[in-house]
Amino acid sequence: MKKNGKIYGTTPERLNALSDAVFAIIITIMILELKHPSKPTFSALFAAWPVWVSYIVSYVFIAIVWINHHYVMKHATETTLGLMWVNFGHLFSASLIPFLTDWIAESRLDSVPVVVYAFVFILVNVTYLLLIREIMRPENTKVDSRVRRLLYRRSILTIPVFAAGMIIALWLPYVGFLLVCVCLIIYLRPGVSGNS
Repeated sequence: MKKNGKIYGTTPERLNALSDAVFAIIITIMILELKHPSKPTFSALFAAWPVWVSYIVSYVFIAIVWINHHYVMKHATETTLGLMWVNFGHLFSASLIPFLTDWIAESRLDSVPVVVYAFVFILVNVTYLLLIREIMRPENTKVDSRVRRLLYRRSILTIPVFAAGMIIALWLPYVGFLLVCVCLIIYLRPGVSGNS
């Protein structure tokens, strides 16, 4: 039932539980896509470095997205239709990672897969911004205004960095991929104000 924008019977905790299940499925799919070396030798293992690099980066990426999602969702006081749709948008963008991880590994970090990978980082970031906006409204007294400003600022400032990684990857895919990886460091600590 819906009244004044609120969805009755659906709590933030229930929405968070659904999100946790989706993240678990994303990780499971990524693990199932992980391919072993063609031969049982160390040289074959080292030759498959794009598989391991793309898997490790994507796994860390999913962990960072989940941790930051969890941090923002703990500030939700109600579940609105807007929050549900924004949350599904955020989960959709994260769900593209297993496909792209496999593509990057298969192409050995070729330009187009890295460009699309960086674009998905932008998509995840934009949907995260919408999630922040939906949950951390000024009327939500549970959220300190300084925390709100810092989360917004961090997400807005990293979008051009991801975009730069995407553009650079057209000519230098390894450099573009590295720029995207470095940018993720900013998100390692979700509680930017110190109270994570």
